[in-house]
Amino acid sequence: MLGIESSCDETGVAILRWEPEAPGRGLLAHALYSQVKLHADYGGVVPELASRDHVRKLLPLVREALAEAGLTPVDLGGVAYTAGPGLVGALLVGAAAGRALAWALGVPAIGVHHMEGHLLAPLLEDDPPQPPFVALLVSGGHSLLVEVKAIGDYRILGDTLDDAAGEAFDKTAKLMGLPYPGGPALARLAEQGRPGVFRFSRPMTDRPGLDFSFSGLKTQVLLAWQHSDQGEQTRADIARAFEEAIVDTLLIKCRRALQATGTHSLVIAGGVGANRRLRAELAAAGEKDGFRTYFPRLAFCTDNGAMIALAGAIRLASGQHQGEAVEVRPRWNLEELPAA
Repeated sequence: MLGIESSCDETGVAILRWEPEAPGRGLLAHALYSQVKLHADYGGVVPELASRDHVRKLLPLVREALAEAGLTPVDLGGVAYTAGPGLVGALLVGAAAGRALAWALGVPAIGVHHMEGHLLAPLLEDDPPQPPFVALLVSGGHSLLVEVKAIGDYRILGDTLDDAAGEAFDKTAKLMGLPYPGGPALARLAEQGRPGVFRFSRPMTDRPGLDFSFSGLKTQVLLAWQHSDQGEQTRADIARAFEEAIVDTLLIKCRRALQATGTHSLVIAGGVGANRRLRAELAAAGEKDGFRTYFPRLAFCTDNGAMIALAGAIRLASGQHQGEAVEVRPRWNLEELPAA
């Protein structure tokens, strides 16, 4: 199975030999190209530039992955590509290339939901979770709590009402003058911050519910920064307080979701899932409360082709595939997916 990811600003390709009992062991090759340097001058992703760069990088990455796996195109048994959600131009690059390759080889193709790819990424590890479980999907574009009864049987428990967690990280970093991409830079700076110097609210934790809202927290940080001495230590102290507020909020909501569903397994995926403080706090809470936490390896927290190859392999194994039309869905509700 060839997996192609091109939903935003990273071009990911992977080749997976489908092994239902141990999917991670079937990963033969994966290659990734990040467009961070391309978009750095603009302080964010420029969709047209992202699409053009996918065009330039995708086929060379496919050749690289095939060479790493010791395969040729005729060895492929299927092609999976990200069909949504994401930037429409970027999605179309991967979908057109993937569908055309599948047609030329006479093999099935499957359009994969990007967030299902993230949700299933921990299945690539040696100790994968088994449904039912709760998944926390946190990235630059999404903050979701999902009840996973089975693969393809999803119920969204909570969503973001405004900024996603990763988006809040990036915007907060930008307003304090940190380089792009701001989220990782802010997390590194937070490690130098002193505890308790600043404290920000934990949004929407003072009321029932599992939805998220981080725009007000971002405003609190802006006001604190504007009324401070704006020194380096102050910047680090604010970064730490902001990160603690995000992590505490996510932790509180995860605990509520596990209690509401009666499950004892928590999957964390998406780019923010690479955050050290979040991983440590959730693992510690799991030991205290008696639930298991599952994380993909750091390389598979951010967008990648391996998670798309895995999700596509599972879908194809259950008899699902696309027609010959090239179709993408920039907006796509996870609950609309059929069972696998």
